[in-house]
Amino acid sequence: MKETGPLQNGNRILLADNLQALRELASESVELIYVDPPFNTGRVQSRPQLRTIRDEKGDRTGFGGRRYRTERVTGERAGTGYADQFDDFLGFLRPRMEEAYRILSPAGSLFFHIDYREVHYCKVMLDEIFSVEGGHRGRDCFQNEIIWAYDYGARAKKRWPAKHDNLLWYTKDPKRYTFNLDECDRIPYMAPGLVGEEKAARGKTPTDVWWHTIVSPTGKEKTGYATQKPLGILERIVKVHTNPGETVLDFFAGSGTAGEAAAKNGRHFLLIDASEDAVRVMKRRLAAYLPSKI
Repeated sequence: MKETGPLQNGNRILLADNLQALRELASESVELIYVDPPFNTGRVQSRPQLRTIRDEKGDRTGFGGRRYRTERVTGERAGTGYADQFDDFLGFLRPRMEEAYRILSPAGSLFFHIDYREVHYCKVMLDEIFSVEGGHRGRDCFQNEIIWAYDYGARAKKRWPAKHDNLLWYTKDPKRYTFNLDECDRIPYMAPGLVGEEKAARGKTPTDVWWHTIVSPTGKEKTGYATQKPLGILERIVKVHTNPGETVLDFFAGSGTAGEAAAKNGRHFLLIDASEDAVRVMKRRLAAYLPSKI
């Protein structure tokens, strides 16, 4: 297991096989685990990097009416990617999620991020894992299925386009867990005229359907990592389901969004990924929260 730097303020990035790394972590030592594993789509996941070049005949307009064209970056600076296909997806996930259950603190929460193709199989697996100890049924430890809905990208022509991901929220104890709803961001009412000016101005807390755009391929938040998730989604989870000073673990860490959400809000992070590309992205993104090179 290769660590990118010494422990500082509880923040670490590990370049490692996550199963091996998880087995070395202490039991009941982490308050929030967020995982965004491969979705088993059968495709190579990649997000190409784009650059803009001044061109009066270009395809987009910038500041002052100047025209630019976009080009796809190739070679070393191209976006990262990976093959998202498993012969035995649950066989791959199960030992890792069993370790996650062991590591989760008594009042801790697990957020498991997946899509419609595998969510039903994964929920049955997690129900079984969360039934292992404590006399609780896994189904009782299941708190919510949150739908993250977005509206971006191509439209299917032969079926309803899939524009959502699924987040399964489990707690180690079905009755004892952190849920700081007052810390949650507020969102606009869909029909503000029905609730009055005061409520409309204050907004409301979200339900189990979260409308949030994806990371824009040309936005400031982008890192170039293929499956980067929006910071707003992870900040909502971190602020509501942990307290300041607690630790957030993501062992499919990818671009490190969970780490940034934790650090920005006074939490510690432990990020694990087996990809050197992912670790390179995370080290650059989270440099302000990690030790300086000596």
